[in-house]
Amino acid sequence: MKISYECGACFLRQAREAMDLACDDDLLKIEIMNDIFDFLADNFSKDTNSNKTGSIMHNIIKTKTGCEDPYYKEKIQGNEIALKYLPHVKEILKENDSLENYVKIAIIGNILDFGAFTLDDDIDSIINESLGNDLAVKDIEEFENSLKKHDKVLYLVDNTGEIVFDKLLMAKIKEYDLDITIAVKSEPILNDACMAEALEAGLDELGEIVEIGAGTVGYVDSEISDEFREIFKSHEFIISKGMGNYEGLTEIDLSDKDVYFLLCAKCNTIARDIGVDLKDMLLFKK
Repeated sequence: MKISYECGACFLRQAREAMDLACDDDLLKIEIMNDIFDFLADNFSKDTNSNKTGSIMHNIIKTKTGCEDPYYKEKIQGNEIALKYLPHVKEILKENDSLENYVKIAIIGNILDFGAFTLDDDIDSIINESLGNDLAVKDIEEFENSLKKHDKVLYLVDNTGEIVFDKLLMAKIKEYDLDITIAVKSEPILNDACMAEALEAGLDELGEIVEIGAGTVGYVDSEISDEFREIFKSHEFIISKGMGNYEGLTEIDLSDKDVYFLLCAKCNTIARDIGVDLKDMLLFKK
């Protein structure tokens, strides 16, 4: 997906956040921000790839500060908070164990972005309110047909915390007798899940965890490893979580695959690109 004018402000907001997490040196932050201004001035245009631009920007910050994982604490907290609410979510699923409800739970994980929440937030209300809302786009019948049709699926996960809820959907998918390959980032980027966080959440109980060969914002086809490219090619059925993976996968030819996107449209640019309203919950086939 290409950028819109609104992405500029979002890049700068992310840069400030990452710098504040990475270091306390105000002079260094000014230096880094100047570098980012220069980079964006040279690369911000209507044909710019949003994921690759964001990835380069975050790598500038990591290199300059010497902090390889600015969101380290936030990722730990994200899984801890999600695990706290897991019993509550399981009780909800006992009352309604439909495939659609499991999909909703996974998307709610994308809404919450647990790295941004604390134990003081009223997450119970958010979960219950979201479960009461319909999916704005729900290709649920097509999704279930794909679960029945294929014998394996590649599941591209997104954030820590969120992956705890993804695990519930993966368990539901296993009822359809599919082998699940779970793709995580190879290097830290934002609060995205890497191998350590995926293992902490117990995703290895449900499938093989593989690394994409890069630490990029979402999926960037030019950056993945040869090994992961073969894995990607070998899967006809793909589940893509979150906005970053949507942005990246829409840049490549997917005509030979059944690809389903599960996300909440949390920004205007993506909502417009898909043709939905801001904050809509979506399960759709591309």
